[in-house]
Amino acid sequence: MELVNGRPTDTQGRLDKEIRVYDFLDSLGVIYQRIDHEAAMTMEACEEIDRMLEATICKNLLLCNRQETRFYLLMLPGDKVFKTKDLSAQIGSSRLSFAKAEYMEQYLDITPGSLSVLGLMNDKDRMVRLLIDEDVLTGEYIGCHPCINTSSLRLRTKDLVEKIIPAMEHEPTIVKL
Repeated sequence: MELVNGRPTDTQGRLDKEIRVYDFLDSLGVIYQRIDHEAAMTMEACEEIDRMLEATICKNLLLCNRQETRFYLLMLPGDKVFKTKDLSAQIGSSRLSFAKAEYMEQYLDITPGSLSVLGLMNDKDRMVRLLIDEDVLTGEYIGCHPCINTSSLRLRTKDLVEKIIPAMEHEPTIVKL
């Protein structure tokens, strides 16, 4: 594995949704680094990648209310424990649970194991509300997948907050977990 600047020069065999992420970031003038790797399905599998990225690596969770009418993408540090009651009170939504994989694909064009804040670029109908734990924003860099879990990106946290999220038109809610 090697940390390289920007998009891959050879896009052969890469999915369209991954290429769309690079196009999106490039259109915003965002500078990023990339590591290609084997599929990383769990936080444990990401440990070596984390060391190379030297960034805050997020646990990304797609949540929904009991009626499956409200959806939330929660970003929190990978080592932080998530408790639904702590979040429910802050966002005014009780009975949160993990959303079904079909909603992840329907709204964000992402499959389980690849969930990322960058999937919000595919949520044109604004069905998913972005929630960010305040600790995610403390580091200089943030790590995330480009909508596929065989690559990881290192982005400046400042670029995520000031350029990327506004361009996706998803106003974040900062939470404390």
